[in-house]
Amino acid sequence: MYLVLLAWGYVVVMMAIAEALSPQGTVLGAFFTLLLYGVGPMALAVYLMGTPLRRKARRRQEAATAPGSDAPDGRTEPPAVAQEPRISPVREEP
Repeated sequence: MYLVLLAWGYVVVMMAIAEALSPQGTVLGAFFTLLLYGVGPMALAVYLMGTPLRRKARRRQEAATAPGSDAPDGRTEPPAVAQEPRISPVREEP
């Protein structure tokens, strides 16, 4: 991931230098080239590629702060099981 970002950064810096040194180019154009071709897309790529790591860290932190429980909702007792009404299999005469 970092190698791709480094290579893209190099390409964008070279584009910005070419823009600034070109007879028809300007320093303002080089700045916007650097900003719109470099910083914006690289920030978006880093954010999207880092999503799984942030999710793991958040789950790890939530598990560490749960009060002594391995349950995902933080409860320590098991959930209640619904009781079925007791019906006798044979009808009894009064």
